[in-house]
Amino acid sequence: MSSIEKKPLVNDLYTADPSAHVFNGKIYIYPSHDRDIDVESNDNGDQYDMTDYHVYEMDDENTLPRDCGMVLDLKDIPWASKQVWAPDCAEKDGKYYFFFPARDKEGFFRVGVAIGDSPRGPFKAEPDYIKGTFSIDPCIFPDTDKNFYLTFGGIWGGQLDKYRNNKYDEANTEPTGDTPAVCPKIAKMNPDMKTLAEDPRDLVIVDENGKPLTGGDHDRRYFEDPWLFKKGDTYYFTYSTGDTHFLNWSTSKNVYGPYTFGGKILTPVLGWTTHHSILEFNGKWYLFYHDCERSGGINQKRNVKFRELKFDDKGAIITMDGMER
Repeated sequence: MSSIEKKPLVNDLYTADPSAHVFNGKIYIYPSHDRDIDVESNDNGDQYDMTDYHVYEMDDENTLPRDCGMVLDLKDIPWASKQVWAPDCAEKDGKYYFFFPARDKEGFFRVGVAIGDSPRGPFKAEPDYIKGTFSIDPCIFPDTDKNFYLTFGGIWGGQLDKYRNNKYDEANTEPTGDTPAVCPKIAKMNPDMKTLAEDPRDLVIVDENGKPLTGGDHDRRYFEDPWLFKKGDTYYFTYSTGDTHFLNWSTSKNVYGPYTFGGKILTPVLGWTTHHSILEFNGKWYLFYHDCERSGGINQKRNVKFRELKFDDKGAIITMDGMER
């Protein structure tokens, strides 16, 4: 095991929501940047008042990352008003596309994209958000057929539970009981990487009997933090359950799903939120995530970590203890 596994990777800033990728033989981490402010927490997420992004570069799994500096600032995003939350990044044809959520001028979360020439940034934001997007937590997935797919969505503060059929209604709430749970969204991108090629679709997660997970099943239903990756011919969709604090995994043979629930990746960490990404590097798989070790448990002062992730011989992800250090 690497000597830096399960330890805070960044110690001069508070970092969270790490989307990690391998570009040019190195690991790049795209986190959100928690401000060092003391505010009261609420279910709307007002305490997560982030205003900029940094990028971190790791030579390998044994070396602490370097801060590439501030790569995008809220004031340089023409359409956004506040709260630049969990981002992601992808490379296509030598350009790097940095996807991020923020509230627009009317207070609705949208997904925007900023473009750069290097995985280190900086990134220049497009003048408007991506039409057809809403909510939070974009994950941009490059499939083996060269198509890119955007998944997104988070309930409660992320507003996903207010949408039905991609339409917002303030009266909507999170489903309860045996009603099917709110689904994350997935849409293919156009080749320009700036627009959707289709209306967002529901990415449905089903149980072992093929029935959609229910709103009352808080240990398994989707809350936020979508992540897509492919291992062999199997798609893995992984996510956070939010208020029950699990990271879960599911699988499908089709990128659009449905995805069959598989189990837990990580049990609860110190702090309320749990947010992750998964990558393969030098023949091993790694989970990047955050907790609140540096701040002693303050929800909006988080720190990025990573640890090796393992599969059994049937492709199941082996559950790990989130409190283990």
